Amino acid sequence: MVVVDTSVWVAVLRSRAAPEAPALQALLDADDVILPVPVRVELLLGAPARERARLRRILSALPVAYPADETWTLIEGWAGGAADAGHRFGVGDLLIAALASERGALVWSLDRDFERMARLKFVSLYEPRQ
Repeated sequence: MVVVDTSVWVAVLRSRAAPEAPALQALLDADDVILPVPVRVELLLGAPARERARLRRILSALPVAYPADETWTLIEGWAGGAADAGHRFGVGDLLIAALASERGALVWSLDRDFERMARLKFVSLYEPRQ
């Protein structure tokens, strides 16, 4: 399973010719995508009003990952370890990473913060075949 970050979705939604489009379509076809609730919210907030209903229908086909109390405990532990190592992350990215970690899913993002999280062993990254 793969948690697809907002950055990948935006690239593909902006252009069907985006280099990420074939890999995202393959993951969707294989039912291998998990949608963290913060990604869903970011996508819907960023969509033009005329596209929002269509996007909501598309996203409704995906399993949505919601945080539990344990998710926040995990994030708090990571935040302390990251800060001690000189790293700072946004709460949204940490939430996406924690939701992926709890499900044993890989993270696919164009955001370099997730690469730093992978180096800290918070997540494992998905790398599409070229």
